[in-house]
Amino acid sequence: MTRYRARWSRPDPLPGDNTAALAAGIPEPPEPPQIDHALICRQLEQAEIVACEPLPSGSNYSFAVGLSTSGHDIDLIGIYKPRRGEAPLWDFPNGSLYRREFAAYRTSQALGWTFIPPTVVRDGPYGAGTVQLYIEPNSSTHYPLWRQQHLPELSRLAVFDYVTNNADRKASHCLLDKEGTVWGIDHGLTFHEDVKLRTVIREFTGLRLCQWLVDDLEGFYTGGPFVSLAVELEELISKREVAAFRDRLERILRWRVFPMLDLYDSVPREWW
Repeated sequence: MTRYRARWSRPDPLPGDNTAALAAGIPEPPEPPQIDHALICRQLEQAEIVACEPLPSGSNYSFAVGLSTSGHDIDLIGIYKPRRGEAPLWDFPNGSLYRREFAAYRTSQALGWTFIPPTVVRDGPYGAGTVQLYIEPNSSTHYPLWRQQHLPELSRLAVFDYVTNNADRKASHCLLDKEGTVWGIDHGLTFHEDVKLRTVIREFTGLRLCQWLVDDLEGFYTGGPFVSLAVELEELISKREVAAFRDRLERILRWRVFPMLDLYDSVPREWW
């Protein structure tokens, strides 16, 4: 219990002064795959679920679903996470994880960082929940083996996890597909108003942000995308959580550094 109580007063993982080292020449990530998110989201929302099989791992119930636009053949495979299948947590409101998952997707889209697969909220066999496009990973390559070859993509994920306050960035939540594209999945534990950041992405701790990351964040925050997104987020999470999201954006733009991570509370617990 002492460990849990301490989390309520954990400091923000950005440094209190301007002494961060420069990030060593991390280039901008390659262009994301050319998929039509709007089209796929419409299909995920409207297609009939014709198959539903439980997935064996995870603390919450999730299902692989086959979706058909014709009512016969399976056109898409998705991951369905119903509200009813969410296990109660001591620090997140019950039944809120699917909304946080969708809020993270909408945030990535507003930022122009399209590393989260298309995600929608819809009814399914077990009630309302999220359905996310299934991305088939490269099963022959695991996160520790490819992380050093994809530092640009991971640096962007690290910033996203800070601003959305991701409490659960496990290695298994970073996928490399067969075409070499990096994807981020499982964002149900995000947007809490208290400091919750836990991540396996530790390469950049305390380094100064690359200029292209600063440019992306400034374009998002000082332009129209943030204002529109904030209105949308207030339908998914609390107003205090939206205000905390704004505070984190302002803070990282002021200090322009990657979050400082410790070796205990900042590391998520893996399944293996």
